[in-house]
Amino acid sequence: MLKAMMNQKNMKQLTNILIMSFCLLITSLCQAQKKSNRLINDFMKVEGNWTGQLTYLDYSSGKPYTMSADIEIKRIPETHTFLFVHTYPKEKSANKTDTVTISKDGQYIGKEKLVSRIKLPNGDMKITTERKGKDGNEGKEATIRQTYTLGKTLFSTRKDILFSGEKRWIKRHEYVYRKQY
Repeated sequence: MLKAMMNQKNMKQLTNILIMSFCLLITSLCQAQKKSNRLINDFMKVEGNWTGQLTYLDYSSGKPYTMSADIEIKRIPETHTFLFVHTYPKEKSANKTDTVTISKDGQYIGKEKLVSRIKLPNGDMKITTERKGKDGNEGKEATIRQTYTLGKTLFSTRKDILFSGEKRWIKRHEYVYRKQY
């Protein structure tokens, strides 16, 4: 009799543990979906055509170089993927299309880990990601930080580099665009 009561008690505890685990799993999946949807909505707000400029650090001369740059941002329907179609009016050979995919859990933009997502006082969103990689003419190990500012009339992306063993970040390049209407 005592053994049967103990088995019944153990089964009840096991059932409770399984129910709680299932609830935690569902909650976790819902939170990941919310993060992903927030990022998708952020990028959907900047869909369209933008005009501006690219300023980048020329490692050979150590000086910044600025050139005209335009971008068209469009989402591939029913996906977590956006196309960034870059055009350079004065350097057509540099034109390219980047594919930007937001992970289903909302933790990555491409291979870059989401570090922060902040709503600025003016209503724009500032999204920062980081990843390990290589940069520079010698292909040095580095932490690569990408900062996106997404607004109604302004869209920018900035790439900063922290070389391994260094303490100072270097602004590698920055795209700054204004919305075309």
